[in-house]
Amino acid sequence: MTIALGIDVGGTGIKAALVDTEAGRLTTKRQKLATPAGGEPEAIIRTVTELVAAIPGADGTIPVGIAFPTIVKRGRTLSAGNIAEAWVGLDAAERFAEALGRSVVLLNDADAAGHAELRFGAARGIDGTVILTTLGTGIGSALIRDGVLVPNTEFGFLELDGELAEARAAYSAKAREGLSWEEWAARLRRFYTHLERICSPDLLIVGGGVSKSSEQFLPLLGLDTPIVPATHRNSAGIIGAAVIAADRYGESRSAHTRGRGIA
Repeated sequence: MTIALGIDVGGTGIKAALVDTEAGRLTTKRQKLATPAGGEPEAIIRTVTELVAAIPGADGTIPVGIAFPTIVKRGRTLSAGNIAEAWVGLDAAERFAEALGRSVVLLNDADAAGHAELRFGAARGIDGTVILTTLGTGIGSALIRDGVLVPNTEFGFLELDGELAEARAAYSAKAREGLSWEEWAARLRRFYTHLERICSPDLLIVGGGVSKSSEQFLPLLGLDTPIVPATHRNSAGIIGAAVIAADRYGESRSAHTRGRGIA
């Protein structure tokens, strides 16, 4: 069993747990703290540090993966959809590593969920094009083609009818405007039919906390493409981040031993 720590930073909450990365399951109870208002770097980093300290067994030898709600390239956060603008251009992986006292792997939150579903869930073994969307504070997306994830897509930022898609169709819009399931499903249908036109997907997967209520809205969409809830629901980001961290940790250990001439 290979254990890693997965952390999922969202617009309203930050969740973390230890993960058995070979089985794709949580081995500790999921811990959660509220995302600090304003989403400033120091506040989020401090909250993540507090969260890690509260998880039994999450010592300094455990690989850490952080799923983050921005575009992430080489450890830098390059956007700020639902957090402070101060994250743009920040070497966030290094900042988290300093605070936690260990190396971390940082990746986009929807991409982390996509990795979990590709390895252990609804996207496993599916040929063609799969799009996972996370419906929460915003709309995150992960694009998978023939079993390979293409990172940092942001389909929630598509402009539809003069607005960003996520401004009208994220789950936060349903809550904010008091929409019924039927009214929200009509907005989702507009978003997903647009994805069908531009990407011709073979499967759509819905993640995020609202996926636990998928029976309330998925049957209302009337899409040409099959659409299913994520297998790992709201834990997919935690699992995916932990799996990628364990993979990177294994690669670095392997490279280190090869360099020392150890079989």
